[in-house]
Amino acid sequence: MSQTLPDIDALRAELTDQAPQTIIKRALELFDDQLWLSFSGAEDVVLLDMAWKINPKVKVFTLDTGRLHPETYQFLEKVREHYQIELEVLYPEAAAVEALVKQKGLFSFYKDGHQECCGVRKIAPLKRKLSTVRAWATGQRKDQSPGTRSQVAVVELDGSFGSAERPLYKFNPLANMSSEEVWGYIRMLELPYNSLHERGFISIGCEPCTRAVLPNQHEREGRWWWEEATHKECGLHAGNIISKA
Repeated sequence: MSQTLPDIDALRAELTDQAPQTIIKRALELFDDQLWLSFSGAEDVVLLDMAWKINPKVKVFTLDTGRLHPETYQFLEKVREHYQIELEVLYPEAAAVEALVKQKGLFSFYKDGHQECCGVRKIAPLKRKLSTVRAWATGQRKDQSPGTRSQVAVVELDGSFGSAERPLYKFNPLANMSSEEVWGYIRMLELPYNSLHERGFISIGCEPCTRAVLPNQHEREGRWWWEEATHKECGLHAGNIISKA
């Protein structure tokens, strides 16, 4: 791994128009085992497959909020077995979950928005994890959410979880892939996927906050459907939301 941190502008210029595999390979060259893949949904299995073929010992983590669908847990096990990898599972702090539930119940997000619950169940454990690494890679794509992800770069400095004193590099190798390309890749290579996709679920998160979408509905309409489209990020990719204040 290089001891000198790469210049972000030069790295972006180098990788912006490159294939996902090229971006992943470069990320692994630069950061080796200090690069971790974030894994959850359909597009992430494409990211994992590409990275695993470059380095079968690639580091992978996933977030277990305690409120995932049974099918999602089954999917995670299929992935673990398929690639024979160690899939590190991150959990929220029990005390923080207990305090939230005691104060506001199990479904407060339907009334006052999902950010508080996501903060406890997703953001806090992710923050702990990312404080120990130098780079991470996600399966974000521009076409996932016109409201918040249309400008996703293939590589960036993470302003949400990194800092000037401790830069955190964030790679989004699939940023320029379409949903059709992702599923073409999955079908062609017969990769494991979440069985909820067969029932109209496209973007899959926690069970209370995810539902199937109708034909011609955008995939993100199945997430936090009671909120405005520009708010449909849980905070994992908070940098996607540009304040209008």
